[in-house]
Amino acid sequence: MTISLSLDTSTSRTSVAVDDDGSVLCSLTHDDGLAHGEVLPRLVEQAISGLHIDQVIIGMGPGPFTGLRVAISFGQAFALARQIPWHGVCSLDAIGYVIGTKDFIIATDARRKEVFWARYTNGHREAGPLVGSPLTINNLKVPKYGEGAIKYLLTSELEYSYPDATVMSRLVKEGQVLRDPMYIRRPDAFVAPANVKFRPMNPMDLISVYDIEKRTYKIDPWSLGQLKEELAAAHRWYFVAEIEGKVVGYVGGLYVDGITDVLTLTVDPEHRRNGIARELLRRLIDWARTQKSVAMMLDMRVGNIEALPLYESFGFVAISQRANYYGPGIDAVVMRKELQ
Repeated sequence: MTISLSLDTSTSRTSVAVDDDGSVLCSLTHDDGLAHGEVLPRLVEQAISGLHIDQVIIGMGPGPFTGLRVAISFGQAFALARQIPWHGVCSLDAIGYVIGTKDFIIATDARRKEVFWARYTNGHREAGPLVGSPLTINNLKVPKYGEGAIKYLLTSELEYSYPDATVMSRLVKEGQVLRDPMYIRRPDAFVAPANVKFRPMNPMDLISVYDIEKRTYKIDPWSLGQLKEELAAAHRWYFVAEIEGKVVGYVGGLYVDGITDVLTLTVDPEHRRNGIARELLRRLIDWARTQKSVAMMLDMRVGNIEALPLYESFGFVAISQRANYYGPGIDAVVMRKELQ
């Protein structure tokens, strides 16, 4: 006889269960994504009343960092204090175990208009967990399950489901055990590139910017006159990156009616892949927030595999396409990032 205490706070639901070799003794839940820390101790106290716990099982994610840490830190501390073992399991598997042996996708809310998701074939996880845009899984022709909080992000096929703490001990018995949390989101913080100065663009920079413009966009670069007009126009913001007094990159944005458009983001070909574009874009996003923008928009050439990962890492999502935007047969992808 092994009595297990199972905990999960990887979604907006706090789940606690106690079972005796798979026979459920108690199952409690509370739905509030901001109350994990307050609710979990109370649910555990209620669930274990009068019982001797032999092991603790913890949902290790994926999940938003703050909520996920509540069950992990509480469960590990509980096990340490009682000198009993603890085991971790994938929280998405605790949803999939209940669904059965068909093919399906599990998705949970990752915030910032993203989802944590995994694909299951014959009931077994074969891809993921991953994190990304809901558009990634919208077109996959299999049933989709996930927490109700993200239903509006996905399709009408999505069925409500949360990690089921009552099955977590069975995952452990089957050897599906984890020791490390599943923090799979891309890092929010990046070290700014060394020896690069970032400052507002001024008229003295226009010749250098025009030179980069011509070398980068050989077919249809902005003219020197257009650059001068842009810099002087209202509701625009231009910034440059400089190395040893030489301009090596620039970014520009336009704010209109609550939306900031990314007008340009360009780095000298000789200085790419050094984090300069990332830092320029980050600063433009900061500026957009100061303007009280509700969202940002940009156009990207279809097939621009160098730029796409950068934009997606900041939460930009493809929403439509513009035919022949960059010339005959050269389409643009329209991307949007929510700021509120």
